[in-house]
Amino acid sequence: MKHSYFYIFSVIILSIIFFAFIYSSGSSERIAVINTKYGDIKIKLYNKTPLHRDNFVKLVFENFYNNLLFHRVIKDFMIQGGDPDSKNAAPGVMLGNGGPGDNIPAEILPGIYHKKGALAAAREADNINPKKESSGSQFYIVQGKVFTNQELDLIEIKKNQNLKNQILGKILISPENENLRLKLDSVKKTGKQDALMNFIKELDPLAEKELAKYGRFVFTPEQRTLYTTIGGTPHLDGDYTVFGEVIEGMNVVDSIAAVKKDKNDRPLADIKMKIKILN
Repeated sequence: MKHSYFYIFSVIILSIIFFAFIYSSGSSERIAVINTKYGDIKIKLYNKTPLHRDNFVKLVFENFYNNLLFHRVIKDFMIQGGDPDSKNAAPGVMLGNGGPGDNIPAEILPGIYHKKGALAAAREADNINPKKESSGSQFYIVQGKVFTNQELDLIEIKKNQNLKNQILGKILISPENENLRLKLDSVKKTGKQDALMNFIKELDPLAEKELAKYGRFVFTPEQRTLYTTIGGTPHLDGDYTVFGEVIEGMNVVDSIAAVKKDKNDRPLADIKMKIKILN
């Protein structure tokens, strides 16, 4: 009889340990609620981006975000917050450069897009952050807008031109291309814009060849469906880490995006946040 009780007890304990392991391993997505004076925004954090998910949850449990501001809002684009310098910031002060002191490695994944309601990490520009690492605390929520396929075509062209420009820069700084750099310097000294444009055109086939190896930016059918129906900010795809999405409270995002603001896109009346984790 004692052995029977011991067996049942052991099974119960093992079951508890098993389910605790399943929960802690992140089998279910974490849910957070951002409280503002306009209402609550409920978001889920993706398990596919564990570095960003865990960092966000850690900061929430540390009360890092409490009383910080949505310091940058742009209608039909996004609302941004998470700058620790925004706590008790004087009116009119430009914000957006603060953080906890560390960045998060990029987790930019195919199949996760900047659709309306996407939660993504802010970051510094490519020229000082070529690895596209994310801010340690600043995030934005996409409001966006609906695009036509023609507008998406233009975004593809622009993004691929930017890629070509980056490739050209790498070509020109490569040691084996010193002759090209010398020629570029010579063309620049003439001060003739036409000569400079002709030089760039000469390099275009080389840049196109490298772009083909790198892979051109092309919107997938899924992206085109999303952006022509739900909407979002398609030009940010591939450049910023999306690590969650709004599941309730998009009307709150819309209200915040529509407030009056100053020349730096900071709301004239402070919009404070408090965040808690539900599970």
